[in-house]
Amino acid sequence: MSNPSSSASRPFTPAKRVQGFGATVFAEFTALANEHGAVNLGQGFPNFPAPDFIKDAAQEAIAADLNQYARGGGHPRLVNAVASVYAPLFGRELDPMTNVLVTVGATEGIFATIQALVDPGDEVILIEPFYDSYPATVIMAGGTPVYVPLRFSPDATNASEWTLDMDELAAAFSPRTRLIILNTPHNPVGKVFTRDELTQIAALVQEHDALVLSDEVYEWMVYPEAGRAVEHVRIATLPGMWERTITLGSAGKTFSVTGWKVGWAVGPAALIRAVGLAHQWIPFAVATPLQEAIAIGLEQSEDRGYFSELSAMYQAKRDKLLGGLEEVRLTPMRPDGSYFILVDTRGLAVEVPEGMARDIAVCRWLTTQVGVAAIPPSPFYSEGHKHLVENLARFTFCKTDEMLDEAVQRLAQALG
Repeated sequence: MSNPSSSASRPFTPAKRVQGFGATVFAEFTALANEHGAVNLGQGFPNFPAPDFIKDAAQEAIAADLNQYARGGGHPRLVNAVASVYAPLFGRELDPMTNVLVTVGATEGIFATIQALVDPGDEVILIEPFYDSYPATVIMAGGTPVYVPLRFSPDATNASEWTLDMDELAAAFSPRTRLIILNTPHNPVGKVFTRDELTQIAALVQEHDALVLSDEVYEWMVYPEAGRAVEHVRIATLPGMWERTITLGSAGKTFSVTGWKVGWAVGPAALIRAVGLAHQWIPFAVATPLQEAIAIGLEQSEDRGYFSELSAMYQAKRDKLLGGLEEVRLTPMRPDGSYFILVDTRGLAVEVPEGMARDIAVCRWLTTQVGVAAIPPSPFYSEGHKHLVENLARFTFCKTDEMLDEAVQRLAQALG
């Protein structure tokens, strides 16, 4: 009798939709940082405790036995809290049951939205640099990413100097354009799109009858500058854009609990219902006690002045790391939002192995030889545009002051 396990079979291959994917740049550089004992200013997760009132709320929710499935669209207390916080920001009443959907972090919100709105053959415009899940999710849905880069001078010193060429963006639209993904405040640039920029984007979206996925997870991390207004404008608030826009938020970013994976989508009932149809087959529901805790956090945010405190804390950390980078003669680009800083590395004499992008070689050198991990930005670009950021590296400042000081000390010792 033949042994079934020894019979000839085709070599295993994964489904075509994932064959082109490898490990993410975050997984690669976090592993490298761990291996070499580097200070990890690469991956953007806070290394300091979440607020006590949030942790206490989660423990109390578990003790109260809120441990069974939540409503698929979101725990009622949380969707009510989201609607209450966001209604004045959008300038309209929000129905918590039809205008809000709770997701497993903003990443699932991205995935569910694209699954719900994009058909095979549809085109989705991505602004480079992009969060790396955007093109992967579009490809898995059978869509086609269309890339438009932000343009900047090599001598730029502020994120506001990264601009979107509106003629280039207009040329990217076609009869097959279904969606454009917008990220503001922007990761990794730290750019906060201006009202004028968003108005021009909105005009193109309406002209081509397209939709918008607006990833606004860094919404509370906006840093005013003396003599220059920095304002987070929500594209859904512009004329004609509410009915075309899904806006994503993140409890992970807002309350420094990235491991809880709680996010939300806010938008018109028709779009939220469509996203919910996909969401019900992805996670079905999000962890109930964690939703309860985030609801309590949002309910208390105004009385605690929490969002202002969060922005002030991160602005102080931004300024600390900016000062340290300038002291070691690395040229940072001052971000107006998010918790990332792009740095000009042209002054570093680093050997680049054949076939490796310079930004990757530099970040590997920083991690293994200097002991400070950074993320290369070229993985956030399409092949044709990777060269635009060959001399840049991304650092994050969502770390304790002690960790930021240690990173600067190591940079100073190596770069002297």
